[in-house]
Amino acid sequence: MKSSYSRYSKKASASGMTGAEVARQILDRNNLSGVRVEPVPGTLTDHYDPRSKTVRLSEGNFGRNSVAAVSVAAHECGHAIQDAGGYLPMKLRSGLFPVVSISSQVWMPLFFLGIIGIGGAFFIQLAAILFLAVLAFHVVTLPVEVNASTRAYGLLTRYGVLSQAEAGGTKRVLTAAACTYLAAALTSLLTFLYLLFLSQNE
Repeated sequence: MKSSYSRYSKKASASGMTGAEVARQILDRNNLSGVRVEPVPGTLTDHYDPRSKTVRLSEGNFGRNSVAAVSVAAHECGHAIQDAGGYLPMKLRSGLFPVVSISSQVWMPLFFLGIIGIGGAFFIQLAAILFLAVLAFHVVTLPVEVNASTRAYGLLTRYGVLSQAEAGGTKRVLTAAACTYLAAALTSLLTFLYLLFLSQNE
């Protein structure tokens, strides 16, 4: 992801539009004028906040007109469109978030306690159950992110923000982003299986 982003952040979009301008255009054309677009500090800190209905773009993407900047901006707008349309996987992910925020902090201490002999297999099994929420979150995140990237590519090409020649760069950036979520889901699955294995062999 970082490699693709770095490469296409150096290539200016032929339209000359910044990430913020592209985001505003996409939102307005999809009847989402109430969704705000704001800069946020950091690199690749871009996200959509469904609670405040805000697309937040990292400073580099907010004010620049690179292929990477407009691609990321369109992706985050894809989330805003999902939210407005009641996209089911996004609803599921939002519902899981409070549970995951707790279980992600608790499962690791329980796991270590089980490993050193306090609680034994019971604590490891409990850690595995709690980690299942983390795994479910990553699995549900996959269709959310892939769908947002698919929407982003379609919006940028349909609205003429990117030329046909630039579209290949957008596809690479968005595909690389999707692969990071796939890797996270696979890592979570392997961790869950490892916890199950340990719980049965303690």
